[in-house]
Amino acid sequence: MRAIYLKELRSYFSSITGYLVISIFLMVTSLFLFVFDGEFNILNYGFADLSPFFLLVPWLFIFLIPAVTMRSFTMERNLGTLEMIFTRPISFRSIVAGKYLASITLIIITLIPTLLYVFTIGQLGEITNNLDLGSTMGSYLGVLLLVLCYAAIGIFCSSVTSNQIIAFLLAAILCFIMYFGFEGFSTVIDNDGLSFLGLKYHYESMARGVIDTRDVIYFLSVAVLFFALSEMSLKLITQKQ
Repeated sequence: MRAIYLKELRSYFSSITGYLVISIFLMVTSLFLFVFDGEFNILNYGFADLSPFFLLVPWLFIFLIPAVTMRSFTMERNLGTLEMIFTRPISFRSIVAGKYLASITLIIITLIPTLLYVFTIGQLGEITNNLDLGSTMGSYLGVLLLVLCYAAIGIFCSSVTSNQIIAFLLAAILCFIMYFGFEGFSTVIDNDGLSFLGLKYHYESMARGVIDTRDVIYFLSVAVLFFALSEMSLKLITQKQ
């Protein structure tokens, strides 16, 4: 697993992929938070609070994380190297875990510079550092758990097709449905209980600074589900060969 993890992580930074993802994320968030007028602009928000940032992040990751994971298995299948990996003395779970952890590592590296936003917002308030750190840390934890789910969905979609574009679109659609779909369905059928099944409900709960074990278990369950589906998908590929 370690060899696959390091190989995958190096591939992100030996090409433009890793640098492009980091640059796009930081550029877009900076523009929306500090330059563009709108609901996400912190300077117009009136409070020394990072809530606009945490509202923006899930929507950006719906596109960026599938862009990171879309090549995980599709590239291996197109190059014919997936069969070589299968011949090694390594389990399917380890193969999926190596690629999964590499994609998560890239996203975490992308998030690290945003800690500057915390410092900046703390300095912008009338009272210096008058920032709700509990809510902020809870929101960051929610983001990390959301990343686990999005990355697992992206890896799964990459394992079921040999076309990178299809893998990207399928992952983006599934991430959107898992994040917003259940809330949308609950509005249509007038059943608020259905929104509990969506990522958005649990993410917003953690963004309020409330760390509920039910929310954590939900995120981990979704991540484990799609991780297991990825493992099953690889087993099906070997059975067809």
